[in-house]
Amino acid sequence: MQLQVENVSKIFGSKAAVDNISFTLDRPGFIGIIGRSGAGKSTFLRMLNRLSDASAGRILVDGTDILALKGADKRAWQSQCAMVFQQFNLVPRMDVASNVLHGLLNRRGTLTTLFNLWPESDITRALEILDRLGIAEQAPKRAEALSGGQQQRVAIARALMQDPRIILADEPIASLDPMNAQIVMDTLHRIHTEDGRMVIANLHTLDTARRYCDRVIGMRDGRIVFDGTPEQLTTGAARDIYGADASFSESATSTAIEALEPDTRYAAAMLND
Repeated sequence: MQLQVENVSKIFGSKAAVDNISFTLDRPGFIGIIGRSGAGKSTFLRMLNRLSDASAGRILVDGTDILALKGADKRAWQSQCAMVFQQFNLVPRMDVASNVLHGLLNRRGTLTTLFNLWPESDITRALEILDRLGIAEQAPKRAEALSGGQQQRVAIARALMQDPRIILADEPIASLDPMNAQIVMDTLHRIHTEDGRMVIANLHTLDTARRYCDRVIGMRDGRIVFDGTPEQLTTGAARDIYGADASFSESATSTAIEALEPDTRYAAAMLND
């Protein structure tokens, strides 16, 4: 699978949220996009999933410009390109299994989804995915009863239900404590390595990008200012990405469990129970 981003821009009024970016991915990798809030990371993912239209440019997937797709072709692409959001986007009062089954909304009829008339094969597959992610026992519970980390794994399970070629994760750990953040990132990385799926994740933290990603793209003010390996993501490169001065400290963005003070670590463990 090849992904080519060619001179893509998104203009809001007089401001370029994404400004003429280009890069190519020749294989399904685990790609991290980093940058401060407002850098254009989320806007780019929304264009890639066709939740938002681009103002200019092309995004080619195996030679097909997905920005030009309309109607059924556009919906077919969205089923191949699953989104995982920071705020989970689950139905709080609905049980976990039904939330996962909603990953099939583009492929099932209105009556099926409206009255929960799912085929047994769909239900079995949803439970298998939940089991794979270690939360099968949560299937009958309401989504709102789960912890943040568990809810994000339900959201990942819903994405897997689509059997997508690409998983787009928009700040998937931004609202999680460090222990749950590690579980979620481990889950996404395992899906990448075991299934061979491309994962593109917007991330705030440098240690997470270095630990999990094959390639890191840094954005600032809508433009790509870094594109390289995790090893090339030095403190100096990070300062350029975040527009910081010499006082910039990576520890301020760290999600590493070992970086927590003992009392904070204990509180995080209690929240995870």
